[in-house]
Amino acid sequence: MNREEAWKVLCECTEGDSLRKHMLALEAAMRAYARKFGKDEEKWGITGLLHDMDYEKHPTSDEHPMACARLERRGYPEDVLEAIKGHAGYLHVPRETLLAKALHALVRPEGLEGLGAKSVRKKMKQKSFAANVSREDILRGAGELGVDLNEHIDFVAAALRERSGAPGLTPHSVG
Repeated sequence: MNREEAWKVLCECTEGDSLRKHMLALEAAMRAYARKFGKDEEKWGITGLLHDMDYEKHPTSDEHPMACARLERRGYPEDVLEAIKGHAGYLHVPRETLLAKALHALVRPEGLEGLGAKSVRKKMKQKSFAANVSREDILRGAGELGVDLNEHIDFVAAALRERSGAPGLTPHSVG
């Protein structure tokens, strides 16, 4: 399991630029959380990168995230597969590892400029903001991770700003 292979797998499954940018953003946030918790940054980053790789072709709740079958055949570790399965709250897959809890806790911001807990909490009241993300899942995810929601949002925003110069991850393109 390495980043180059994971990117190749992602590109085979996902053509849309917007969804790829979303997964790059989650990779950055997961890497930051791995550093914070002293975990394997490569593994955590790859988990964030691949979590929605099947969403473009299989966006319904009875199909997503079934990408794990493809990843399992490629030899991805069980904890990565469980984290990807567990990030979709409607599957009710137990999130027992810190990796799974972190992936589930992440929010999908629309941009990086001025992004912070206050602005995200305000936007969360709008149905159009991260329309496919359950507010209950966000709150539960931060709780499972053991992090205050405001702290969590600020941490993720800082991680994304840190990587904002990375290819495909400009301040106004995280989507």
